[in-house]
Amino acid sequence: MTEPGTQALTPGRQHAGSVRDRLLAAADELFYAEGITAVGVERIRRAADVAKSSIYEHFGSKDGLVAAYLAGRSAGWRERLGAALAAADPAPAAQLDVVFDELGAWFTEPDFRGCPFINASAELPDPAHPAAVVAAEHRAWVLGLLTDIAVRAGARNPARLGRQLVLLYDASMVAAHNGGSDAAADAKAAAATLLRAVAAPA
Repeated sequence: MTEPGTQALTPGRQHAGSVRDRLLAAADELFYAEGITAVGVERIRRAADVAKSSIYEHFGSKDGLVAAYLAGRSAGWRERLGAALAAADPAPAAQLDVVFDELGAWFTEPDFRGCPFINASAELPDPAHPAAVVAAEHRAWVLGLLTDIAVRAGARNPARLGRQLVLLYDASMVAAHNGGSDAAADAKAAAATLLRAVAAPA
């Protein structure tokens, strides 16, 4: 998916926008489609059609560019999911459904290649890597969102329920990446069952 806040870029073409924006667009497309370690800075530079020094001037290093790529993905997903949640029924169960419905919509998009944060974590095992820090912050946001739903649902142990919902959230992305066409629907059903089982009676 090209998440909100990112812009698809086709290598080899001229593109409008600032040098920084063009580099981020190229990095977003190439890193997400092919992986971080497989794509070098020279290829990104050529795709963005910028000077050789531009990546280092704007991001300091490839590591800095990778971190900026993931920060853009995080901002885009927060914007997309936040808008969907704001437009939906505020009841906790309905809000939880929206989370998995948005995941399901993303999974059907032709450029879906799994979770960019899980993918990055697999490639960058050092927790001190700038991109790993961004990924950890994104995952903390997801946990906070799902834990808040658990709190509002009256869960007896909302912290535990939040962690369990994250497991379903993550598993749906992995399953969808591996061809599971019903991954979001299955995770949504399991999440709803779990919420009903542990939430306080209305």
